Amino acid sequence: MAIQGAIPIEFGTVFPDGAYAAGVFEAVRDFDRSQGDRFVQQLDKGTGLALWSVEVIDADPQARPRTVKVKVAAEYQPTLPTAAAGSPFIPVEFTGLTVTPYVDAARCQGKGKCAARLAYSFKAAGVRAPARGVSRPAAETKDAA
Repeated sequence: MAIQGAIPIEFGTVFPDGAYAAGVFEAVRDFDRSQGDRFVQQLDKGTGLALWSVEVIDADPQARPRTVKVKVAAEYQPTLPTAAAGSPFIPVEFTGLTVTPYVDAARCQGKGKCAARLAYSFKAAGVRAPARGVSRPAAETKDAA
C-alpha cells in the first residue's frame, strides 16, 4: 500500500467552516516514559521535536465531536495568533496538517459488547492566523441545459 502512517490533508478539508483555539498549547505527556510526578514530554517520531497540543473548536455547526485536539511538533511551545478584540476564541489555521485514522475501542467492554468507533488524530507543522476568510468548498451544481 502506498499510504504509510499519517495522511497529508488540507486544512479546509478538515475544517471547512474554520477552527478556533479554545485554550493554549500544552506539552503532550509521554505516558510510557513518565512516572508518577516525573513528567516527560512526548517527542514526534518523525522529527524528534517535542509535541504540543491545543484544543480546537470546529466551527461547523453539524460537527461531532465539536472539539478536537491538534498536535504540533516544535522545538519550543507554539504561540497562537492574537485574538480579535472582544472574542473569547482565536481563529486558527494549521499548516502541514496530517490525519491518522484509528479505532477508538475505549467504549468496548468484555462480554461481546463493543461500541468502538473510527477516530482521527491530527498533527500539524505549525499554526497561524487564517490566511483569508473561511469559505466552504463550492457545492456541485447541475447544468440546466
